[in-house]
Amino acid sequence: MEVLVAELACRVPGGAPADQEVKRFHDLWDAAAADAFPEVAAALKIASKAAADGDHSEAIRLGMQLLTVSELAPDNPQSLEIRHNLANWRGESGEAAGAAAALADVVHDRSRVLGPDHTDTLESREELANWSGEAGDAHGAAAALADLVQDRTRVQGANHPDTLTARHNAAYWRGEAGDAEGAAAAFADLVRDRTRVQGPDHTGTLDARGGFAHRRGEAGDAEGAAAAFADLVRDRTRLQGPDHPDTLTTRHNAAHWRGEAGDPEGAATAFADLVQDGTRIQGSDHPDTLDARDELASWRGEAGDAEGAAAAFADLVRDRTRLQGPTHLDTLTTRHNAAHWRGEAGDAEGAAAAFADLVRDRTRVQGPDHPDTLASGEHLSYWKI
Repeated sequence: MEVLVAELACRVPGGAPADQEVKRFHDLWDAAAADAFPEVAAALKIASKAAADGDHSEAIRLGMQLLTVSELAPDNPQSLEIRHNLANWRGESGEAAGAAAALADVVHDRSRVLGPDHTDTLESREELANWSGEAGDAHGAAAALADLVQDRTRVQGANHPDTLTARHNAAYWRGEAGDAEGAAAAFADLVRDRTRVQGPDHTGTLDARGGFAHRRGEAGDAEGAAAAFADLVRDRTRLQGPDHPDTLTTRHNAAHWRGEAGDPEGAATAFADLVQDGTRIQGSDHPDTLDARDELASWRGEAGDAEGAAAAFADLVRDRTRLQGPTHLDTLTTRHNAAHWRGEAGDAEGAAAAFADLVRDRTRVQGPDHPDTLASGEHLSYWKI
């Protein structure tokens, strides 16, 4: 490694501004590492393909094997890249806390080896913040991303795509931390800047518009959110096609906020259409299809069909249990909704029994003091009366 550093240092042109020399050194370092270990780069692509296909356990297995057999030095940039990817795949497999812990180590080592301003270090900081948020620390994620935005702006410039992405993530976690109005304002600024820099039809601009619409609704403007999502559905359909996953997701959000704005019948109709299209495009067992069925059942109940909602949720409980397992959080949430609408349909005794079972399982899985456990307990008390 010392020989590599010396060689790269000789190849960096002298006389250039310091920041240009540092950037040139980083570029040469990355290129030399890839040239020196081409088989590692090829193997990492195979693992990344497995992760992209949804097989995170296989991606993790291949990544761990690659670290073991490649004989790369711990400080080799490719070793650090493999560890970065392994942490992300761990998070995508459901271990958000483990991913955050692993990325904290990667950030430390990338800062030491590559420098705190290297784009790889900044990337690991961004992923660390996101997985920290997923692990439950929304406030910490928002603060870390606010710092990252400042550093990306200084290092890469205000209009760099990575800086704009960091601003998107910072706004998202600001909203998750409870500041819906602040998040909406941040997304509004981001929409303006993405439109200027990348154009109104860029996917980043469309994503920012979705973030703005969502936080606008959470800040109390459900009608505005519904209208904004309706506009976004039209633009995504025009640009990405009616069957694109992003278009389907935007239709989901538009239908949800339509219901929140006071039109449960319209929301139920929109979700019925979405379930049909999602089943055709993504399959009946796709998580997005299951989520759309969940919303359809809820808005069906809100529109006055409590019995239909209860029956639909009972079917969905069976499918989530089969596909996601009985203790998955989505399964537990669907059981809560099924019990609620069972009671609203007139079966108070059945609702109480269902909530009693759910409280027992939530206590075991999530703990007795978890907000979801407490909420189910409150419903149990209500239906036992």
